[in-house]
Amino acid sequence: MNEPTADQPLHQSSLPNPARNLNTGPLRDSIEFLRGFVRNPAQVGSIVPSSRHLEQRLVRSARIGEARTVVELGPGTGGTTAAFLRAMAPSAQLLAIELDGSFHRHLSTSIRDARFQLELGSALYLAQYLSARRLPAPDAIVSGIPFSTMPPDVSDGVAAAIAQALRPGGRFVAYQVRAHVADFVSPYLGEPEKSWEVLNVPPVRVFTWVKPEG
Repeated sequence: MNEPTADQPLHQSSLPNPARNLNTGPLRDSIEFLRGFVRNPAQVGSIVPSSRHLEQRLVRSARIGEARTVVELGPGTGGTTAAFLRAMAPSAQLLAIELDGSFHRHLSTSIRDARFQLELGSALYLAQYLSARRLPAPDAIVSGIPFSTMPPDVSDGVAAAIAQALRPGGRFVAYQVRAHVADFVSPYLGEPEKSWEVLNVPPVRVFTWVKPEG
């Protein structure tokens, strides 16, 4: 697979309110998400966007408010992205990596925030994307990509890329319907903290890893 060319970041003269600059609504997001699932259920893994309850759990688990650099893998239609931007510090940066071309176009036109950067491509190339953007090692990486439906070699490659890119002491948070993600990530980052978010359709497991210091 050839690495996609890095898109230019979106620049604004001031930091807007990301909640006001998502030019979309829950119905449009749900329709777009359903279309994404129909196009490629192995990549999307759900038929509806994340609930507000799940979004806030991810913000807390990843400690988004304390992070300087945040990476989101599989942002979908951008509900979780907007929640992260609302929680982030004014000087923080968010890099979102989306494999689905339609979701990527949706995000590129619906989010306007100087802290937001977007890549079209695979999480396998996380290190290259960070380097191209001159971003430091992430303090938090959050993933909604379905490890249970990806080829095992891809899942292992993504897990290795996450573990390598994350700064020591940084957090990797994955929200999944199934538990397969732990089989791939735990060999690199150890045992995770596990919880459920039942106020989501469907209910999902939330795994939180902290990369060991040193």
